[in-house]
Parts: sequence; structure tokens; C-alpha cells
Amino acid sequence: MGGDATGAGPLRWTGFAGAVLLTGGAWALLGPAPPGPALAAGVTGTGLLVAAWAVLGRRVLRGSPPPAGWSLRTLLLWAAPLLVAPPLFSRDVYSYLAQGEIAHRGLDPHLVGPRAALGTGSGIGALVDGHWVDTPSPYGPLFTTFARAVAAVAGEDPVAGVALHRLAAVAGLVLVVVAVPRLCALSGTPPAVAMWLGPGNPLVLLHLVGGVHNDALMLGLGLAGTALALQALDADRERIGLARLGAGVLLVSLGALVKLPVLAALAVVGTALARRRGGTPWAFLAAGLAATVAFAVVAAVTSVLTGAGTGWIRSVGTPGTLWSWMAPTNWAGFAAGGIGALAGADLTGPVIAAGRAVGTVLTVAGIAFVLHRQLRGRIGPVPACGAVFGLIVLFGPVLHPWYLLWAVLPLAASPLTTRARAGVAVLSGVFAVLLPPLAGDHGDRPGTLVAAYATAALVTGVALAVLLRRERTPAGPAAV
Repeated sequence: MGGDATGAGPLRWTGFAGAVLLTGGAWALLGPAPPGPALAAGVTGTGLLVAAWAVLGRRVLRGSPPPAGWSLRTLLLWAAPLLVAPPLFSRDVYSYLAQGEIAHRGLDPHLVGPRAALGTGSGIGALVDGHWVDTPSPYGPLFTTFARAVAAVAGEDPVAGVALHRLAAVAGLVLVVVAVPRLCALSGTPPAVAMWLGPGNPLVLLHLVGGVHNDALMLGLGLAGTALALQALDADRERIGLARLGAGVLLVSLGALVKLPVLAALAVVGTALARRRGGTPWAFLAAGLAATVAFAVVAAVTSVLTGAGTGWIRSVGTPGTLWSWMAPTNWAGFAAGGIGALAGADLTGPVIAAGRAVGTVLTVAGIAFVLHRQLRGRIGPVPACGAVFGLIVLFGPVLHPWYLLWAVLPLAASPLTTRARAGVAVLSGVFAVLLPPLAGDHGDRPGTLVAAYATAALVTGVALAVLLRRERTPAGPAAV
């Protein structure tokens, strides 16, 4: 996404206009004015950003991407307005602030929720989403330590606190941008395609930058560590690079001590090590044991050095207390609940529990299948990483739009077919527009939301038609 590439300038500025409109609409939603126009502006901005990205992808997938410098500058341009936006699509960052304040007061946020620890008079506690006011933190000791440091600096000032957490998200995104080309080199994937589908993905911009999710830091550390470790184990190397392998395992482990799911990358790294050691079952078991011990040592040392203790181990399942409507494992429960309600029976909880149990079995079986194929050399480690994360997301108990990035980022650096990349892009675009700009702030009237999406569909449709028409017009050579 350099100076401008001939013919691609309108894409750059349409995406930028979308980011500005989204940011302005989100701020207006926080004011006293009627929510309708502000919500329409925010949703339309989201649509314009996604449309510009999609049309750019059409060019990339056809084998004529803009120069790399242009792509990077465009990503920065689209991200810039979102750096000053209020938290978008979710209020999770306020939970981070509350958990940091709890830790700063000398309590354990993994054992007590914001309401009990901070009281009803806390300004930060009042901003926490109602789903999480009584739940402990599910995050690891590294993130808890960072959140505590933010609280020490920002106090209960939400603006300063959000800004500091957003800086951490940007740092994570920088690590992703560094890691993706290295993963491409390992898998033989064109970096231009991967940078568009990965770091340039609207889910990254909207939810990691705009939404300030700690998934950015988790993924940055995890993917950077995975790239380092797989480079150390690359078959083209005469010997295993032990120092690089150790550094990679350390980074992945630290990413898991932000948020646990990225630990699955160590299974892929361990399988790559086993394959390098001969690919026998004993080599696989030994590599798995070594990866487990390495993470346990890093976790123990981090817990002791940060003073976070071991309470985080008991609270990692906290997100599963939410019945997420996006998670396929919950759908049967919702359907059964609706049918049961007609007969006066409450079936939702038991059927959701059963669906999640089935999801766990499918996840474990699917990961075992992927790792077996990787061990036999039938799938490379980078696509194996994407597949493993994809299974965790698809069959997990909770699904949010930004969770897709766990799988999308490594898949972006994988040697997929053009059709598969287009499928990942379509899924990303759909999930990018599913939620309104501010969680729950849509005027408390369904009609307001419907009108906003109708306006966005009209404006985005016109913009998309104009951009596609320009794309069909022959352009001169691209300028770097």
C-alpha cells in the first residue's frame, strides 16, 4: 500500500476519508446530539474503509499490487485518525484500566472483579461493560503488570489510560508488520499480498488500533517469536540456530502471558523442531515436552518477577462466561433455548455446554490432524499455524470479530490459492462491518441502527462503484 501509485490514489484517500468519518462519528456519539447522524457517519466510515481495502485487494490478487512503500504509507494514513478515536466497537479497554487500577491498589485482579474491588464510586469502574464488572481478569501476568504501570501513570484518567494502552497496541502492530514478511520468506508467499491481507486488514485497523485490544500485543509478540523460531529451524540452515530458537520461544511465551491463545504457536514450533530432528514420534514428544517446560519456566519467572502471582491460571476461562452469539458452538444452544421457551423449559445453558464440549473435542482432534500433517511435511509450519488458530477460533466458546485475526495474520503469510485468499478477505470484510462503532451506543432504538446501515450501504455502494469503474480504466506505470 509510495509517493502515490498511478490510479491507486483514490483508494488511499477513500480509506482515509472513511477512517476520519468513523472517528468523527464515534466522538459525536458521545455528545448530546441525536445519535442518528453520528451513527450513520460512523458506520459509513467503516464501510468506506472496507470498500477501499477490498478494491485494493482486487488489484493485489490480480498480481499488480502497488509498491511496498506505498502500501506501508497507506496503512499508516488509514491508521492515523483511529489513533485519536474513542475506543471503537468494544469497551474492553476500560476493563484493562479497571484491572490495572485494582493491581495498583495491591489487590489481585485475577481474583476479584472491578465492582467489588473499586466500588461504585470509581469513575473507571463505571465505564466497564456490564458483562465484566463482576468478573476477574483473564489476562496473563505480563499484561497485568503493564496495566498496573498504566494505572500508576494515568490514575483514573480514562483518556490518558486509553492513550497508553493504544500505544501498546501500536507496538504490537509494529511487531506484526516486522514478522509477516519473515513468515512470507519461510512459506514462499509474496509479501505484497500478505501485507494487504494481514497488517492492512480492516479488522487490524478497526479493532486493534481503534478498539485498543490487547490481542495486538499478544499477536505481535507471538508472530515475531514464531518467525524467529521457524527461521532457526528452517531446513535451508545447516544447523539449528539455538539462540534464535530460544528467543523465538521466549517471545511466544511472553505473548501467551498477555493472552493465552497464542501459546498454540509453540505446538507448531515444537512440531517443526521434531521434523528437523527426524520426524519420529519420540522426537515429537520430546519437542512437545521441551516447549511445555520452556513456557512453564518463562511463566513462573514472569509471575515471580512481576509480583502477579499465579491467580491468572485460574481465571483464563473468564471470557467463556459470555454466551457469544457469533460463536458456532453456541448456536445450537440459542436455537434450543428458543424452542424450549415455547414449552416452558430452559434448554439454553445445557445445550450450550454440550456444544462447547463438542467444540473442544473438534479443536483437539483438528489440531492433532494439522500437526501430524506438518510433521510429515504435507503442510508447512506457517499455514499450520494459521490452521491451528483457525480451529481455536471456529470451535471456541467465544468469538469476536478481532479473534479472526489470530488465524488471518498467519494465513496471510501462507501460500494460499487466490480463491482462498479472496475467501479470507470476504470473511474479514463482513466481520468488519458487523458491529456499530461504539458498543451499545446506537440510540437504544433498532430503527436508528437500521437507518444508519441503510445510509452506509447507499454511500459505500456508490463509492465502490466509482472505485471499481476507475480500476477498469487503464492506468500508467506505478510511481514508487
